Amino acid sequence: MRVLVVGGAGYIGSHTVYELIKDGQEVIILDNLSSGYMELVHPEATFYEGDIRVKSDVEKVFNQEKIDVVMHFAAKIVVPESVEQPLEYYYNNVEGVRVLLEVMQEKNVKKIVFSSTAAVYGEASGVCHEDDPTVPINPYGETKLATEKMIKWVANAHGFNYVIFRYFNVAGADASMKIGLMKDQLTHLIPVAIQGILGIRDHLTIYGSDYPTKDGTCIRDYIHVSDLAYAHVLGAHYLFKGGKSETMNLGSNAGFTVKEVAQAVNEIAPLKVVMGERRAGDPAELIASNDKAKSILGWTPKFKLVDIVRSDYNYRKKISQK
Repeated sequence: MRVLVVGGAGYIGSHTVYELIKDGQEVIILDNLSSGYMELVHPEATFYEGDIRVKSDVEKVFNQEKIDVVMHFAAKIVVPESVEQPLEYYYNNVEGVRVLLEVMQEKNVKKIVFSSTAAVYGEASGVCHEDDPTVPINPYGETKLATEKMIKWVANAHGFNYVIFRYFNVAGADASMKIGLMKDQLTHLIPVAIQGILGIRDHLTIYGSDYPTKDGTCIRDYIHVSDLAYAHVLGAHYLFKGGKSETMNLGSNAGFTVKEVAQAVNEIAPLKVVMGERRAGDPAELIASNDKAKSILGWTPKFKLVDIVRSDYNYRKKISQK
């Protein structure tokens, strides 16, 4: 396969490129480097700097490269920022994919793997399944859902086939330690907790200890970035072999409590934990069922919580020493 990875210089995109190349596939990357890094670009991938909102940038790639499958990772993803800048999120996340689909249609490339989000489920609680109601509560989730719907309508009109993946919290780094999450401004629990043992933060605050869970703290779903990336490889193979369009969750199918994550980090180095009050709107449990991905793709996560935490620590320690 020749796979175009849009956003292949970003965190999840770069890991997917590594998995594709390990799998023996040819990879082309299109990225405007607004949140990606050239250091994350695999040396064996063909790289084009360009913006998917600019049709001529997209056409240049399709004119010069034969492409079998497209993968999209080029979304803006920061929830608070999306609330402050909704127009920018619609322009990037929706209009960018509209332009991409338009060029795909014109060039007769009709297979796309789209990296969506479990944020489309909104204020869900418990285990999320693909047929659950989709009621996003922020512009980020809304733009992802709008793009999912656009892909589905285009598929219906023009004979496209797609795989849409929805997932929650991603962490960890490639085993090579050549790539990982390079951001300093972090919001997800695992990298935030890692910063607590690297001296970047003073402590980790756990919000709420009286939830109806086994230790009183919230349960959330975490997935190793390499597991997530490999699922996208399987999705591309599935489409390349003629698979029909599907929407699938990716996750642990079980989840971990905040205290379990904190303990896993504390086993690497002492982590100071401060207990705080509950935050409004935090459900006790939020995880993604992976039954459909397991049934259709044969995918299940290989990495355990300790693997996710350890690899994130090793990479974050590496880049903090530069």
